[in-house]
Amino acid sequence: MSKSKGNYRSKRNKPTVGQQAKEVLESLDENNRVIKLFRAFAVELDEKHDRHERIVKLGRDITIEAKRIIFLLHNISTDIEEKRNSVLEEAKSRLSTLCSTNFKAIALELRRHDGYLYHRAFTAGMQEFIEALCFYQYIKQDSIGNWVDINRSFQFEDEDQQKIQLLFTQYDFILGIADFTGELMRKCINTLGSGNVSDCFKLCNFVRAINTGFLGLSYSGNREVSRKTHVLRQSLAKMELVCYNIQIRGSEVPKHMLLSVIESQEADNNDDEGFCI
Repeated sequence: MSKSKGNYRSKRNKPTVGQQAKEVLESLDENNRVIKLFRAFAVELDEKHDRHERIVKLGRDITIEAKRIIFLLHNISTDIEEKRNSVLEEAKSRLSTLCSTNFKAIALELRRHDGYLYHRAFTAGMQEFIEALCFYQYIKQDSIGNWVDINRSFQFEDEDQQKIQLLFTQYDFILGIADFTGELMRKCINTLGSGNVSDCFKLCNFVRAINTGFLGLSYSGNREVSRKTHVLRQSLAKMELVCYNIQIRGSEVPKHMLLSVIESQEADNNDDEGFCI
């Protein structure tokens, strides 16, 4: 019994892990070169995490605003020219504001830093912006800009008048275009609902041309590109179904009823006979 009591007292008097750690920290020599080195690493990591969080927030704001611009462009009226031009000017101004504020803030954050280390923090916002920008360009001029032209929008100057370039990868550009085709599919459906069937063929041909370009891509092992390419082809299939019904059944079904006929066909046909990834 006396031996067990002695063991209990020795364990009770033994310092805890927290006390031991506190004693070690108090005994550290702050002038030691290794300690100084690790203190510097800690400061550097904290700055990196803070910078990453600031960029993530800017990217989220870009995503939200780009979605609002896309919604604005979907509600554009083609019947009234003045209203159409007003919406286009507003969309252009808001896209330009995103470049001069949010994207410039990201570029300033990435000065003297490797942009690829922070790429995942703003790539979603970049893709959403490209989707909105391409949608605006197509509505305005029936075409979209290339990577080189759009890349010029991400060139800025800092407070010292030094030029800085925001990282804009071709990967972001490709994924943004893939998302953009989804907006063209929605516009095609909306156009059919309004009875303007001629634009459906034009939209379908444009998406078909984009799909032809994607067929030449080599994206083996890239899950995101593969997924969005699959969605692109699904959008194209829906648009081709619209054009098929307009061409084949347009004479027997009133234009205002074509949309309901297509929706019923789409619900019944779940087989994918197209390209499989």
